Amino acid sequence: MTAPTLPTAPRSERELWIRQFRPALPGAPRLLYVPHAGGSAGDYLPFSQALAPEVNVLAVQYPGRQDRRREPAARSIAPLADALFRLLDPGDTTPLALFGHSMGAVVAFELARRLEADGRPAALLVASARRGPFLPPGPAFHHLGDDAILAEVAHLNGADGPPPEHPGLLRLALPALRADFEAVETYRAAPGPPLTCPVIAMTGAEDPRVPPSEAGAWSAVTTAPAALSVHPGGHFYLLARVPEIAGELRQALAGRAEEYA
Repeated sequence: MTAPTLPTAPRSERELWIRQFRPALPGAPRLLYVPHAGGSAGDYLPFSQALAPEVNVLAVQYPGRQDRRREPAARSIAPLADALFRLLDPGDTTPLALFGHSMGAVVAFELARRLEADGRPAALLVASARRGPFLPPGPAFHHLGDDAILAEVAHLNGADGPPPEHPGLLRLALPALRADFEAVETYRAAPGPPLTCPVIAMTGAEDPRVPPSEAGAWSAVTTAPAALSVHPGGHFYLLARVPEIAGELRQALAGRAEEYA
């Protein structure tokens, strides 16, 4: 006899968007990971394993992929930043750091702007593998054929990117991937007040799209100290250097947590 399938409780909107993989200590600073184009919350599980429970590691799950695959993917950056801003509890006063990788860097930047305007600035913004938002845009691929998009993904992945998916699965993910490419490639940072939180720009020394000089342009977005952190590797340098990057983040967060104490 087949055991009955137990119903699962529906997730709240916040649980759909923001995932927590491991519990954190009371009062631990929050670190919100915002994924790259085609990425998902699960890509940042290794950082949760490295930083919890001293850091409350959270990760964004965009609509249009994995367990949210039936939802339409966003085709611009603003709706993503708006949704995250709305779902971050204004009553939670623990320090909040934002880590955005590639496309996620501009989502995190726009989220930081919204938090700043609301009087609850982020404790830290880490912009990874993305040129400064006020630089001219790079090449665009979202309007090209599937093969061009897949070729760009392979180019960015290089030797240190995530393991290649089965071609059939990758093509199933193409609608969300194309929407992500459109969102980031059509993004233009509007003029506005600078942030007041520190900024760390991270990049891989061999990133084919983001040389250190362009990553360093993130210093223009804040009046607070800005740093450039260059790591060996390409666009996905962080996947092979989780312990080193986790240590760098832990140190940066410890300094910010002291200011909130």
